[in-house]
Parts: sequence; structure tokens; C-alpha cells
Amino acid sequence: MKVNINGNKLKLMVGNITKQETEAIVNAANGTLLGGGGVDGAIHHAAGEELVDECKKVRDAELKGEELPTGEVIITGGYNLPAKYVIHTVGPVWQENPNTEEELLANCYRNSLLLAMVSKINSISFPSISTGVYAYPIDQASEIALQTIVNFLKKNEFGDVVITLYTKSDFEVYKAALKHILEE
Repeated sequence: MKVNINGNKLKLMVGNITKQETEAIVNAANGTLLGGGGVDGAIHHAAGEELVDECKKVRDAELKGEELPTGEVIITGGYNLPAKYVIHTVGPVWQENPNTEEELLANCYRNSLLLAMVSKINSISFPSISTGVYAYPIDQASEIALQTIVNFLKKNEFGDVVITLYTKSDFEVYKAALKHILEE
């Protein structure tokens, strides 16, 4: 499913984010930046050891050895990935901070897009952040993700945004959410 928003393209698809040929892909990272399960593990595995090495350097230099806070972003090279860059963001864990989860999830998408724009990147692929091991309900997460992206694209000349979903059922949830948002 593709839509045009203010001259920008938004596409929903089923696929493997590590195979995306956009300039950047977004990693649903854990705070350590050293890889984990799900999307994070797949991206680290596909990118190779150089990604872990750069993440360690970034964590030590920019984060002073601390974890990347939820909703914040950093950028690294893509190494063995088709994408030139990886933008890492830490999504919220469902019910960890019930009063701030929605805003933290929106920040993952908004801050990734802002960092891409500042970095002169005009094509980006997102996974469904926080809906795997972090257990954010996909129906709620899809609305937050897509509303944030659509609002951003309405206000900015960006380029192409791809939401790369792992399963057909996830795609159907996102497709319904996007139709709802565009009808408002």
C-alpha cells in the first residue's frame, strides 16, 4: 500500500527490514545498543561486527557509557546492510510507564525522521517499534506510528518512508490504521 502525502511517499509492506534499500533503516534497539532479539538481533547479525564496534564507540563517547534513553536516537553506518545508515531508537516497554508510553513511542518515529532529515537522508524504513518483545499492542502502536509519520510528512519535504512489517497480519493492522488516519 502506497500513499502520497505532501509530495512524500509512505509505503506499507511485508518484508525483511535488513533487505531494505532505503538510505537508512531504523533499528528497534535495546538501550545497550549491542544487539538483542527480534529486529535488533537481525539488524546486528546482517550488518556484521563493525556495527557492534561503532555502537560501543557511540555509547562510550556520546552517551558516556549509559544506555540510550527510550524515544531517543543515534545514527551509525549500515556496514553489510543494503542501507547506508542505521538509526537506532529504543521503544517503550508496554505498561512500564503507562503515563508516557504513547509519547515515547511517537518520539521514536519523530526523532528518527528528524535525525534522518538533518543527516540529509530522504528515504527510511521503519519496523513496527515495540510490538515484539516489548509487547506494545500493535493496534495502538500502529495508530501512534502512522499518525506521527503522517503529521511529519504533512509538514516537511522528506522523501520516502517505508513501514516494513514482518507478517501479513501486522500489515493488515497497519493498513487499517492508515486508512482510518487518512479519512480523518
